[in-house]
Amino acid sequence: MLERTWVHRTGSRCVAILAFTVVLTAITVGGGHAIAQTFSSGSTGADGAFNPTTNTTLALPPNGVFNFTTINIPAGVTVTFTRNTTNTPVTMLASGNVVIAGTINLDGAPGGNASTATSIASNWGLGGPGGFDGGDGADGIASTTGGAGLGPGGGAGGPFNTQFQFGEGGGGGSFGTGGGPGGNGAPPGPTYGVNTLVPLIGGSGGGGGGTRFGLTAGGGGGGAGAILIASSGTIAFTGSITAAGGKGGNNIDVVGAPGAGAGGSGGAVRLVANTISGSGGSISVAGGSRGSYTASLTSAGSGGSGRIRIEAYTNTATVTFAGAAPSLAQPGVVAAPNAPALRITSVAGVAAPASPTGSFANPDILVPAGTANPMTIGLAAANVPLGTTITVTVKPQNGAAISAVSSALAGTLAASTATASLTIPTNQPSVLSASATFTLAALPGAGPLYADGEEVEQVRVAAILGGPSQVVYITTSGRELPAESLERR
Repeated sequence: MLERTWVHRTGSRCVAILAFTVVLTAITVGGGHAIAQTFSSGSTGADGAFNPTTNTTLALPPNGVFNFTTINIPAGVTVTFTRNTTNTPVTMLASGNVVIAGTINLDGAPGGNASTATSIASNWGLGGPGGFDGGDGADGIASTTGGAGLGPGGGAGGPFNTQFQFGEGGGGGSFGTGGGPGGNGAPPGPTYGVNTLVPLIGGSGGGGGGTRFGLTAGGGGGGAGAILIASSGTIAFTGSITAAGGKGGNNIDVVGAPGAGAGGSGGAVRLVANTISGSGGSISVAGGSRGSYTASLTSAGSGGSGRIRIEAYTNTATVTFAGAAPSLAQPGVVAAPNAPALRITSVAGVAAPASPTGSFANPDILVPAGTANPMTIGLAAANVPLGTTITVTVKPQNGAAISAVSSALAGTLAASTATASLTIPTNQPSVLSASATFTLAALPGAGPLYADGEEVEQVRVAAILGGPSQVVYITTSGRELPAESLERR
């Protein structure tokens, strides 16, 4: 489970951004179920029919969910989305049929190129809706190390190589597959998520490059977004859906060359309907390419690929896939129920907002200048076993990430709290995150549970930047499986 925040000093104050409510899960498991041959998207139809005739940008509602009657995107029309404040994925529900002959675009943005100027302006690539931003290229002022990409698979920022006097490239963002390493070993982020894409989550950002004072390194590409399109009828698909990671920013060939930015990872696409048909369609969740570089050690990592899920009782569609092969199944649940919860409640005594955004550009909380380090981070959880510790991580805009472990959760199972002590940089913005893994047996009445024939031992929950919580069940052999694999014996 995971949550984020950032901190920055401007003049007489220090700015902290607290992002997202983190979630852990209480588990409810039925004794068995029969598979019905009719799928309902659950759309209320409140948003009417969606029939764009020209290129259209939809502003995501606060929960990211559209309740359409029908969807018809004709050939030649491209649909994009404006991220909401909590950066949720896109969910398009239709009570009737869906036709996609045009294009749906959730790509991550590219990182900015390196520069011979010293700049404090950010140059990371923005993530697509439900995806995560790339890391900022180092400016040589706040740090000579590039910023780490955001998201659970964010790549590490590249350092400055003091021996050879040039900046290293950042590590690639990861998701379904791992990104590439940056120059001289700046690591990519870890892979995450499950094939079912329940819950839905987007791609992670690539790391920014490192540099010396006087130059600005390339920024990391943004992770692609995530989308669920569910129809109670038929999805006729002849168009394209692209959720590709953003390219990393290029380096430049000068003395003390600044490092290139890494590519962001591909995102997530899930289609669910009773019938999916059509030919000539394409879906891309390819990772973003690394920024160009002038020496082998300054190279950055490319982004990893995302995930694709196709669910239908009848699937006759002919689709070209880029970045990842699809996971195929019959229609399942649209969203995971009964998730546990974890959130960051305060930083140095300053309360966090109810819906933090985790944006470097728009601080969620302000910490007064002169606040002593290490700072106390307040945490609250629900349905997480008492005694569980939380790992809290700070990712500064420039520089390496730092982590600390909290005190044990205390209180009741329904409402518990803990604190962590963490040194937060005060000369630049930083994003905080929190995560926890706990043993399933510690939850009253939760076991024994099995998934795909193996006993479940642990549950891990993660949520970042306003996105939905990711819940994964871990078996005794170490396999990681989604919630719908559970059964009680």
